[in-house]
Amino acid sequence: MKPPKSVALIPARSGSKRVPHKNIRVLAGHPVIAYSIQAAINSGVFDSVVCATDDEMYAEIARYYGASVPMLRPKEISGDTSPDIEWVSWMLDSLKKNGADYEVFSILRPTSPFRLPETISRAWSLFLAADGVDSLRAIEKCQQHPGKMWVIRQGRMLPLMPLTPEAVPWHSSQYASLPEVYVQNASLEIAWSRVVRETNTIAGSVLLPFITTETEGLDVNNEFDWWKAERLLTEGSARLPEIAIAPWR
Repeated sequence: MKPPKSVALIPARSGSKRVPHKNIRVLAGHPVIAYSIQAAINSGVFDSVVCATDDEMYAEIARYYGASVPMLRPKEISGDTSPDIEWVSWMLDSLKKNGADYEVFSILRPTSPFRLPETISRAWSLFLAADGVDSLRAIEKCQQHPGKMWVIRQGRMLPLMPLTPEAVPWHSSQYASLPEVYVQNASLEIAWSRVVRETNTIAGSVLLPFITTETEGLDVNNEFDWWKAERLLTEGSARLPEIAIAPWR
């Protein structure tokens, strides 16, 4: 059976505050966005790889590494509080108006540089094999368990998750004895385009878990994350998607 027509969407707005211009910050010689573009292309999964950016310089970099940028993302949906549904809906509609209608889209954020082509291929195979799902989302086992989290009310601590066993509450238990809890990471999402149009969400209500391993889900969003990424590369504990061309400029 012919696979559905699919597009990889690489979001890269220019106004990040914690790490200015984080989407094009250089990691191991290349702007970090290059690794997501190359992973998408080399996975062989997508009919097109499109960068959704509001900045012409970002667009130039994305094109250099093989993505298309058919139009710039409007500033009004590129703020630091703009929800994903706004730019995803705008991008899918814009592409459709230009004659490129996709049944499936995937969001591959530039801040997950260790997501490899084989990571995407693995997720794609799971998604296509699953019946009745709206989307797939990358998750990993949480390191900070919510059973050990607290809220403060009127100067007193209360468990964030109060429905725990009275005899041995979760906050007084070892991690290994607690229920497995997963947290989403930014490495990838895959969804049917109909979900956006029918539910005005990017995920729908039936989500397929995709458990990332090792550094696949590592997100570089602050200075410590960058230090960690560079340290992992120096130690040889992680690898990036291969890029065969010279660094941009």
